[in-house]
Amino acid sequence: MAGDSKQMPKLDLQRDSIKLSQPQLDYMRIVENQNLERVQKLARMKRNNIWVGSMLGLGVLGIYGYSIYSVKQEKFLDELD
Repeated sequence: MAGDSKQMPKLDLQRDSIKLSQPQLDYMRIVENQNLERVQKLARMKRNNIWVGSMLGLGVLGIYGYSIYSVKQEKFLDELD
């Protein structure tokens, strides 16, 4: 891959900053900030999805547990009669 001319070389900002113009550096900062915002938004969305999924799962387990408890109670009451 190092000899592949189709791949762009990596850029070291400390060493190659002389080659870049100020508008290019500004654009890089803008893109970095947009990427950071995107990553933060995705992390927040993931956290919310986990929370909602957990609440739904707990609701389902609660309903299941209650229905099992109710059925056991009905059998117990039927045996008393």
